[in-house]
Amino acid sequence: MSAIRFEPTKQYYATTSLVIGYALCSSLLAVINKFAITKFNYPGLLTALQYITSAVGVWVLGKFGFLHHDPFKFDIANKFLPAAVVFYLAIFTNTNLLRHANVDTFIVFRSLTPLLVALADTIFRRQPCPSKLTFMSLLIILGGAVGYVATDSAFTLTAYSWAFAYLVTITTEMVYIKHMVMNLGLNTWGFVLYNNLLSLMMAPIFWVLTGEYNEVFAALVANGGNWFEPVAFTAVSFYWVFDLRLVSETCKLDL
Repeated sequence: MSAIRFEPTKQYYATTSLVIGYALCSSLLAVINKFAITKFNYPGLLTALQYITSAVGVWVLGKFGFLHHDPFKFDIANKFLPAAVVFYLAIFTNTNLLRHANVDTFIVFRSLTPLLVALADTIFRRQPCPSKLTFMSLLIILGGAVGYVATDSAFTLTAYSWAFAYLVTITTEMVYIKHMVMNLGLNTWGFVLYNNLLSLMMAPIFWVLTGEYNEVFAALVANGGNWFEPVAFTAVSFYWVFDLRLVSETCKLDL
């Protein structure tokens, strides 16, 4: 009987520690992202660095046997591409939201995603409806978000346009990627590899479309070829470290 009691207790504490770790990394990453985009004001290049960090990190750890990921295959990549496009847009709008708004606004809009994902899962994926208490809690969060928007002294049309774009793309990404992962049978680390590697391949297209490559080259010329100022290098370094840590915590939760 003691062994039977021990296992659920052990699982409970393991899950709790992972949730706390994820929440801590996610919260800190929002602040670090804001710091990074403020000191290194190139959202396309900054997100590309994120994709490189995650993809290379998974590939290297896989080579050394610390994790197992599905091998990269072009036929699977072709099927996964629509999900990667949505993922890229979610990260792109996320970074631009932080570029134009404060962290509080980002957190408020991010807090609305559970409600939208729950509704989308029920409508499009035929998942069970949330319980009454859960749905009521999500509506309370919605009410708080509406109150925040109504009283936000830092309201700007640009910031809130990016906020709504982020809300649409992140909700779509969460629901659609669930569908893709289940259909393609990728393991968690394989999903991370495909998502980030395909997003990295798309990055140059957005650099050209947004004209950011001109800004980067102009900054390089102005700084005598130096990529980073010391403060910007520190901000981006923290961004890399906490992005890898957040990926790790997220994958553990999924597993």
